[in-house]
Amino acid sequence: MTDTSTEAATEADGVRSRLPDPTRLFPELAKLSGAVRNAVRNGPVPQATISLMSLRAAQIVGSTYHAVPLTENLRKAGESEKRITAVATWQDAPCFTAAERVALELVEAVLTPNPFGERVSDELFARASALYDDDALWTLTMAIGHFSLFVPVALIGKPIPGRPIGKNYSR
Repeated sequence: MTDTSTEAATEADGVRSRLPDPTRLFPELAKLSGAVRNAVRNGPVPQATISLMSLRAAQIVGSTYHAVPLTENLRKAGESEKRITAVATWQDAPCFTAAERVALELVEAVLTPNPFGERVSDELFARASALYDDDALWTLTMAIGHFSLFVPVALIGKPIPGRPIGKNYSR
């Protein structure tokens, strides 16, 4: 079933992707993405944490393409509006667990330049290690890596936000 309302609105608004679907040129990309996504999905970190991290990453890099479906998926998964909204200001929001806070901090550390030293300090890693075992730390790392793989796709190619995968390129 096709969502013609999104397509019609996109055409009316003149929103078009800048580049065609990259999987036509790089068919392996779908397999790679699927393998990493499945590894993260089947890892020991709760999916709510992974989704909150991804939403924060989308906010940091300024990707509407990522933020729209992540927010919709969090709502569908039963996440509260309070927590979804608080992701942007997680540092002083009382609604996150210690483990979620460290995960959000890791995302910010990786995606935000630090002119004063390492992005992921030994102190941050020690706090993360106190809450997550090696498998979970690798899952968090792969979740950030998977998201980061598609940041250039979203920011350079500008696929159309809200369209289902495979239909989010107008070229």
